[in-house]
Amino acid sequence: MLSDGEAKELLSFLTLETRPDVKGQATGYILGLTGTKDGCRYLRGKPDFLRALLTLTGDHSVAIVKDCYHALVNLSADETLHQALVKEANILPSLFARLLDPDYDFADRICTILSNLSRHEKTCKEVFRVLQEQEIGLAKIVEIFCTEGYNKKAPLHYLGPLLSNLTQLPEARQFILDKERCVVQRLLPYTQYDQSIVRRGGVVGTLRNCCFDYSNHEWLLSDAVDILPFLLLPLAGPEELTEEENEGLPVDLQYLPEDKEREEDPDIRKMLVETLFLLTATKAGRQILKNKNVYPIMREFHKWEREPHVGAACEKLVQVLIGDEPEPGMENLLEVDIPEDVEVKLKEMEAKEEEQLEREKEELLKSESEQKPNSMPEDGLSR
Repeated sequence: MLSDGEAKELLSFLTLETRPDVKGQATGYILGLTGTKDGCRYLRGKPDFLRALLTLTGDHSVAIVKDCYHALVNLSADETLHQALVKEANILPSLFARLLDPDYDFADRICTILSNLSRHEKTCKEVFRVLQEQEIGLAKIVEIFCTEGYNKKAPLHYLGPLLSNLTQLPEARQFILDKERCVVQRLLPYTQYDQSIVRRGGVVGTLRNCCFDYSNHEWLLSDAVDILPFLLLPLAGPEELTEEENEGLPVDLQYLPEDKEREEDPDIRKMLVETLFLLTATKAGRQILKNKNVYPIMREFHKWEREPHVGAACEKLVQVLIGDEPEPGMENLLEVDIPEDVEVKLKEMEAKEEEQLEREKEELLKSESEQKPNSMPEDGLSR
């Protein structure tokens, strides 16, 4: 890594006043550092460099601005840098202000950085706090998200994961589930948004997080929201059901065409199944799902599903749908105390499943990297 003298000299080049060619070389070097774990670790202790990168996102040179945002995307993908970026470099106010500009060229990069920074609860709280303090608020983020073409230069798909991350906080869920605002109703159509897996997955993740608040389940399943068809339709296929099974289903699920396709992304399919499972936490929710004939859809889905981790989630749901009601005092599955030994085993199984998913993602990223050696990942370290 750089000596103190070299670091001081490099920092002196990272200013708006520096000659463009020199400045370009300096930002290019920093970008290279952010592509390695050692480089990120080095920059974690150099808040002046982080602040300089933020300053240079206002440079006249598009190439330099692009390199600076690329570096910030890489840095924000490293959890150990979150506090340095948010606290010491104080990047959030500038990012939110630019996100509101419908003509800003790099709004997509900003969405990615905010999505990365909000993944973990501690920094997510900071993101939400600044969002509220800047008088932007979650309402404005939802409005931008739901306004097609808000920024004609950037699709802003990564606002979906940002919303999903924010709803790990009770305050954000409370806003989404406010019965007077109709926010959740605006988000529901995006469970079938075919132009972006990122946007679609972000909305499904948001709905799943909101369903942890079981006090709202009956409202979500009622005609006021009617969440069930939006969760089931992406999981339904072209299989022919009996007349009796069809008649019990919500109208949108009845007599589907022969060319009906299911959600293509396994992670989104799993989140949809998990959301349905959460809705069975209460007796009322279970009764509604049983009365709406969810079981035949999930039965056919389970036959079709080839991903083991999605199939396992489906099996848990089916067991609840066809099983007997829990004993008195255990009707709410989210409030049932799990024996310690069982909880340990469940966590071990979950950890193994996560490790497997990470391995699969790493292999996929490696494959993509080999095919596109100069491409920039949308969220993650440069490869």
